[in-house]
Amino acid sequence: MQGQSHHDLSRRDLLAAGAATLAGSSAGSPANAAPASPGAAPASEARNEPASAPTPGPVRMPVHLTVNGTTRDLEVDTRTTLLDALREQLSLTGTKKGCDHGQCGACTVIVDGVRINSCLTLAVMHEGAEVTTIEGLGTPGHMHEMQAAFVKHDGYQCGYCTPGQICSAVAVLEEIKAGIPSHVTQDLASAPPLSEDELRERMSGNICRCGAYSNIVAAITDVAGSPA
Repeated sequence: MQGQSHHDLSRRDLLAAGAATLAGSSAGSPANAAPASPGAAPASEARNEPASAPTPGPVRMPVHLTVNGTTRDLEVDTRTTLLDALREQLSLTGTKKGCDHGQCGACTVIVDGVRINSCLTLAVMHEGAEVTTIEGLGTPGHMHEMQAAFVKHDGYQCGYCTPGQICSAVAVLEEIKAGIPSHVTQDLASAPPLSEDELRERMSGNICRCGAYSNIVAAITDVAGSPA
């Protein structure tokens, strides 16, 4: 009509264009698409896209350990750390989970005579190994001499790090006895001395947030039978 303004015509055209666009998108949607014929290839194959692989589930494996003198047969997820196997499956909760990154030493246990951070190693890596935890060193009624020395010299306060400290201390004396040098050993041709510097260096991987380090050194020295 000649009497209508240019503004009214533009608005009508805009509405018509929007309706046409909406109709076109609805016609191409999956809801309105024709069903695929039997035997037709999946859409991903038609577009030459690789089909997604199924997500694999956890893998479990048997592991045989001798823990504190007792043979134990476990079946563990291959991602399970030795620490979690001890705590969660064997209920040996004396070994503590501190940082879970191998930085504090609270999880220290002795495996085949060597102290390790049990949070940094997988249980399946120790098939057939002999593991000693704090429970295997002694009991309240029959304490290991290192446990008794920690009590005597007040080598703990909150006690959270103490199991790892004691396991590490027992292994430290065996290392010195075997002549294994540390970072501060001056003479590599001679047996390492039982000095305060040696003990502090060797125990430096076991953190005591309460600060009982001097008493810990005194306890280890007492067991070794030589003044630091």
